[in-house]
Amino acid sequence: MTVLLHLRACVPPDLTDAVVEALECHEWVSDLVVLRGVVRSPTGDLVECDLAREKSSEVLEELDRLGVNDEGSILLLEPISTPSRRAEQMEEAAPGHPEDAVLWDSVESAAESGVVPTVNYHVFLLLAVVLAAVAVVTDSAVLVVGAMVVGPEFAAVAAVCAAVVLRRWRLVAQGLELLVISFAASVVLVTAMALLARWAGLLTVADVTRSHPNTNFIWHPDGWSLVVALVAGAAGVLALAIEKTSTMVGVFISVTTVPAAGNLALSAAFWETSEMLGSLEQLGTNLAGMIVAGTAVLLVQRRWWPQIVVLSERWFRRLRYAGSR
Repeated sequence: MTVLLHLRACVPPDLTDAVVEALECHEWVSDLVVLRGVVRSPTGDLVECDLAREKSSEVLEELDRLGVNDEGSILLLEPISTPSRRAEQMEEAAPGHPEDAVLWDSVESAAESGVVPTVNYHVFLLLAVVLAAVAVVTDSAVLVVGAMVVGPEFAAVAAVCAAVVLRRWRLVAQGLELLVISFAASVVLVTAMALLARWAGLLTVADVTRSHPNTNFIWHPDGWSLVVALVAGAAGVLALAIEKTSTMVGVFISVTTVPAAGNLALSAAFWETSEMLGSLEQLGTNLAGMIVAGTAVLLVQRRWWPQIVVLSERWFRRLRYAGSR
């Protein structure tokens, strides 16, 4: 599979020659185009090229060192198809596989957007906690899964992990603040709804304290809760780093952050302290486990991922060669 990226850079005239020199020395860069004086606002030159996805982060770091990010602008596009022999040669020249490539600029952008306290983030989290509370009352495993999928909190978790690895401490603080405030606000609002339902006679203490065989795990954390949180955090951050968004659904339905928040709100309405403490422990275990595992995965990718990818590619080639003999 051939996956290239198209780079378009608006460059100040005094940086153009250095940018062109940096790009044309790589065999994984092709179709280099330089249009001088065509950029009107701000005045500058347009430089475009195609590059192998595996080496895109390296190229972007070079352009950053030259000052293009500060004085110009860069846009990366992913073509629908690249049906040419030259594209295949570029992929062969760049070690690794395109699907294993990590675009660190994309990871940083995702971290910056993941810590923004948008209205839709809070609304989705509130709706997810409401669904989780209803799931506890009705003892519905299906609703628990639905609440997990609706919950948007993993974006903030992944943002914290990326910010730690990239040493963006302001983003770390913003991500943790978003998690704490959003969960606290959702729990308080759902608790108020539960109190209203209790006053109206729609909800009784028996609905909360009776046996729930399908949902009791929500407020009974154990060692496996931590294991699941660690695995889910690692898988989720890895999927985001290599842009495998289809994998995220499995992550969403693996951790019990939102269900724990829903049960916390219900138990708070009736002041069932044992369930409140269990739900808090479950919520904290999942969030902490995901952050620790996700940060560890990104640290490995940041430090050793290129070497791992190259070694694995050599190993897979040997296996294919041995199998074809």
